[in-house]
Amino acid sequence: MVIASIDIQNGKVVQLKQGAELVLQQNNAAELAETFDTYGEVAVIDLDAAMGKGSNAGMIKPLLRKASCRVGGGVRTVGQAQELVSLGARKIIVGSTAFRVNGEFAVNSAFLEALSKKIGRERVIVAVDARDNEIVVDGWKTRTGLPLVQSAKAVEPYAGELLFTGVEREGSMTGIDIEPVKQLRAAVSCLVTAAGGVSTIDEIEALAALGCDVQLGMALYTGAITLADAFVRSLNWKKGEIPAAHGNLAPQSAPRQSALLPVIAQSVDGQVMMTGFADRRAVAETFKRGNLCFHSRTRNTLWMKGEHSGNTLKLVRIRADCDRDALLATVEPAGPVCHTGAWSCFGVDRDYTWRFLQSVIAGRFRNPTSGSYTATLDDELVREKVREEAGEICAAAAHDEIVWEAADLLYFTTALITRAGVAVEEVLAELDRRRKK
Repeated sequence: MVIASIDIQNGKVVQLKQGAELVLQQNNAAELAETFDTYGEVAVIDLDAAMGKGSNAGMIKPLLRKASCRVGGGVRTVGQAQELVSLGARKIIVGSTAFRVNGEFAVNSAFLEALSKKIGRERVIVAVDARDNEIVVDGWKTRTGLPLVQSAKAVEPYAGELLFTGVEREGSMTGIDIEPVKQLRAAVSCLVTAAGGVSTIDEIEALAALGCDVQLGMALYTGAITLADAFVRSLNWKKGEIPAAHGNLAPQSAPRQSALLPVIAQSVDGQVMMTGFADRRAVAETFKRGNLCFHSRTRNTLWMKGEHSGNTLKLVRIRADCDRDALLATVEPAGPVCHTGAWSCFGVDRDYTWRFLQSVIAGRFRNPTSGSYTATLDDELVREKVREEAGEICAAAAHDEIVWEAADLLYFTTALITRAGVAVEEVLAELDRRRKK
C-alpha cells in the first residue's frame, strides 16, 4: 500500500528536510486529503505537536471524515488516541511516548498495552524513527540510545504496524536506505511501512517485494513520483501471473499472459456491483480516466465499464487487500451495472439504504414533478410532520404499527436534514464517534 503524507506545521501543509529545513508549504490540506484518499490511507502528522510547540488539532479533525487517515504527532495519552479514533481516525501513530518512561528512555510497555487494549492493537502504529540504527524522538531531535531492531521487536506485541523513517535521508530525495528495512522486516511479523528518502518508483517496487508499505512525502509533492504510478508498482503482480491455457490444463512450461488481479466493484454504500480482472494498464487507465477499467480475458484487451452503454463506474477510491493481490474499488455507478439490466451482477434490485433514501428525496427537491408529495415539503411543513410522526411512533404498540410509524419518521426526518443541507454520512459519522468514545 502507498500512503501519502500530509505534514502540518503552523497551520500549513509542509515538507521538511530531515525534520528541520522548510522546503515547501501550501494551504490545501482538505483538498489533498480527498485526492490522496483515492489511492490509499493518508498519514496526517502534526509536526508542531510532535515537537512540543503547539497543536494543529482544529485543522486536523475535519480531515478525519474526508479520508481514511492515520494520525500522528504529539499523541501522548490514551485519551488523545481514543478521541482521534472517535472522530474518524483509522489508526494512531505514537512515537516519543512509546520510548520514554519516567523521563528515562525505554520501551513504555504500560502505555502501549493500555493503548492497545483501548483502541485495538490493529489501530496502533509505533513510529520507530531512527538515525544510524538508533531510535530518535521529539521530532527526531533527541537520541535515545535504544537500538532500532530490538526496540521494534519489543513494541510489536502492542502494535499492528511499525512506521520506520530513516531520518538521515528524510526529505533528501537521495533514496531510501533499504538495509534497515530488510532487518526490520526479518525481525517482526506485523506490518511495516517505510519512509525517508524514497525518490523513485523502483524503490517502491523493491519495498513492496519485501512485503512493506511505503509512505511518500517529498517525492510526491515535488512530482518525482505520482500516486497512480506508485499504486500500480506496489501491487503483487507476481501472484497474478497465470500460464496461458493449454486445453484444460495450464502446464508450467506454457507461455504466460499479462498478470491479472481480481477487482471487486462496490457502491459507496457497500453493495457489491460486479467483479472483473485488471492488468497494470487497466489500473493505470482507471486513475487516468476516473472510471473503473478492466482487462477483458475474452477479448484480451482493455475495456472501460460502460464504454458503450454509458453505465460507467466512477472511481471514488481503490484499495489493495493485505496481500496486495486483489483490489476493492468503491464506485458511483451511472446506471445498471449488469449486462442484463440489473442494478448489480449479484442482484436485481438496489439495496435500499438510508443513503439511497436521501438521494431519492434530494432528487425530488431538485427536480419536482407534478404530484410529488416530497416536493411540497417546505421547512415548516416537514418540521410539523416530524413532530407528528414522533408522537405516533411513541403511541404505537403492535409490531407492524411500529414498523409503519418508524418508516414515516425516518422519511420525514431525512427530508428535514436534506433541506438543512445535512448529509446522512454526517449523522452516521456522529453515531460512529459516540460508539468509539
